Amino acid sequence: LADCPGFEALRHAGRDIKDYALANLDLCLETFEQKARAIGTHVHWAATAQDANDIVLDVCRAANARLVTKSKSMVSEEIGLAGSLQAAGLEVVETDLGEYAVQIRGETPSHIVAPAIHISQDDVARDFRRRHVQLPEERDLSTPEALVDEARGILRQKFLGADVGISGANLLIADSGTAIIVTNEGNADLTLSLPRVHIVLTSIEKVVPTFNDALALLRLLARSSTGQAMTAYTTMVTGPRRDGDPDGPGECHVVLLDNGRSELLASQMREVLRCIRCGACMNHCPVYCAVGGHAYHAVYPGPIGAALMPALAPGAEAQELASVSTFCGRCEAVCPVEIPLVSIMRHWREVAFSTAASRPQRALLKAWAYVARHPRLYHPLMRAAAATLAAWAGARGRLQSVPFIGGWTRHRDLPAPQGPTFQSQWRRREAQR
Repeated sequence: LADCPGFEALRHAGRDIKDYALANLDLCLETFEQKARAIGTHVHWAATAQDANDIVLDVCRAANARLVTKSKSMVSEEIGLAGSLQAAGLEVVETDLGEYAVQIRGETPSHIVAPAIHISQDDVARDFRRRHVQLPEERDLSTPEALVDEARGILRQKFLGADVGISGANLLIADSGTAIIVTNEGNADLTLSLPRVHIVLTSIEKVVPTFNDALALLRLLARSSTGQAMTAYTTMVTGPRRDGDPDGPGECHVVLLDNGRSELLASQMREVLRCIRCGACMNHCPVYCAVGGHAYHAVYPGPIGAALMPALAPGAEAQELASVSTFCGRCEAVCPVEIPLVSIMRHWREVAFSTAASRPQRALLKAWAYVARHPRLYHPLMRAAAATLAAWAGARGRLQSVPFIGGWTRHRDLPAPQGPTFQSQWRRREAQR
């Protein structure tokens, strides 16, 4: 950020660009469709996840595809695309190194930018030995370079043999029909340029009016995501291969997914659609950093997931995501497009409490509210509770079973309270001043 002195002004500009695009989303999307079709791109509209899966499968079948390569796309994770295509008999290979490592483990990404952040170099080496059985067992996989070389050799054959390549899109430019794809490995370029057919799968809120708008957001994206001035590869796809082009697909398709976004756009939480998927909120979130992405059981984990998933996947589990937050505000402070994440999560928390609480939950909440409003009752009860928990824990200092929170202690120990309560310490310090 020090290399970009006007970063705060750029954040304000990014916010305004996204707000303008969202306010005129219908016009931007219609313009994008017209421009894209004029240059030979097939544009498809998908209202639901199932619609998007069906469209992609139809395109693959029309191409007589057997092997499909994919570059990183959170929208494809959102709709379960790989599983849908595999169920139809296609081989689907993730080509981002992190996504590939996660795929061969049978797992989902734990971070929207760094999908394999939860596994170690040794984990990857063991998985490669288990999966790549055609290679010599005694080969050296002790360095990152060796792992990358092996993945490159395996994936290169997939790139060359793929019938269809599928990518996401970080941004769509309305006035030219262009899709912008940002990567650091170059795998998206091979995915979109080598197969006969390229499919861009993205969501409707990714569109912005002009290239200049996109450029401002790209400057925000790389700095907020990975600390780079720009990513290694910023690729612009504007239709299929033309006469004289040295490479590129013969067919280009863009699938525009709604999947609840229109309803979200019409709600008071519409600002969450500004998100440019940089992952900064996750990188700074003390909860995410402590429990990891898989603990959320959501496609989009962390603060952005807690703000977005209740709209995309309405249900009790998605609504509860907002409760997995301390509301410390670090996510909101670093968001490059100034999404009011805390306010949005607070709204979803209120919705969860007002609609999903059972009778016992409501009774406990009322009892807690009564105690919290009466300090003379609250303080002695908290001291007694802390002392009781400390006694249960004993010398070990950790609790393996606590009433009412079995969901936590079933999988992990709970540290027992240590020493006096916060309020007691506060009063002692104030008295010593």
